Amino acid sequence: MADDGHVEVRDIETEKQDLLISHFRGQPAGFARFGRAGYLMPQSFRAHAQALRAMTTRPDDAWVVTFPRSGTTWTQEMVWLIKNDLDYETALQIPLQNRYLFLEYFSIISGIEIEIGDPDKDFIDKLKVPAYKISEDVPSPRFIKTHLALSLLPPRLLDTCKVVYVARDPRDVVVSYYHFTQLIKHLHFVEDFKSFWKLFMAGLVTWAPSFPHLKEAWAQRKHPNMLFLFYEDMKKDMPSTLRRVSAFFGKEYSAEQLAALCEHLDIKNFKNNESTNPAWMKADSPLTFGGREEFVRKGEVGGWRNYMDAEMQAEAARWIQDNLADTDLRFPS
Repeated sequence: MADDGHVEVRDIETEKQDLLISHFRGQPAGFARFGRAGYLMPQSFRAHAQALRAMTTRPDDAWVVTFPRSGTTWTQEMVWLIKNDLDYETALQIPLQNRYLFLEYFSIISGIEIEIGDPDKDFIDKLKVPAYKISEDVPSPRFIKTHLALSLLPPRLLDTCKVVYVARDPRDVVVSYYHFTQLIKHLHFVEDFKSFWKLFMAGLVTWAPSFPHLKEAWAQRKHPNMLFLFYEDMKKDMPSTLRRVSAFFGKEYSAEQLAALCEHLDIKNFKNNESTNPAWMKADSPLTFGGREEFVRKGEVGGWRNYMDAEMQAEAARWIQDNLADTDLRFPS
């Protein structure tokens, strides 16, 4: 059956809605579910879901699609540099968030109130403008980032432009995501990690459920315009990843050039790069709690073992096994 672009929207049960509003203090208006899989998004997304699906895509667009905290920023920088002939000078001068459109971010921060006269007011006001509305005015080639599942994006996305999707072991994702909620005011989770883990498994965090999100992309991994990557493979063998991404975008670089790009993307350098790990995310900003956490953290594989007790680890193993039973998707060991 052809995709008509319609997005199903469902209310959340009152009991769950009250729980989410009490736990996620940055979203006092609550949430709704979108699409057949019921992806959780703030209520403000209701007014934009259809229009976002109808946005115009271009053949030279480069899209980075991920579930949150799956190596998104890392991949954005890699894709931008590869597609722009390793232009490090421009990459260092222009913050990464200004080189990419973040499609749905406006709906995430819609509840942030900025007092008149606040030095960040203009910056926040611009972020509140739906990215799909300004996308037509952005010159090609456009670079677009989103955490939305493919089924919430333009129906002809893969038939029109290149998409890089990155998957990461959900146990590492949930640890990174939990820390992110301690940094960002418009997520602001006020309970402990175990509580966040329970909500994550139940698909009750923004952009979840995670497994349908992953499996939608996995099902399209053989499409010529889809490059499906694993975060773990990127960590294990970045040179091979760079060669794959370069070939995907029709680029070819020497071993020396790829070695330099690997060094640029190394976590120690990435954390100190203000274009990718901006100072305003660490300082006292209307969007953050300033200094409590870091936007770019450790970039570890397997760090979840330091956060999950034996009971949680067993629970996670069962949850992953159950959700992968109907697919050949497996996370690299």
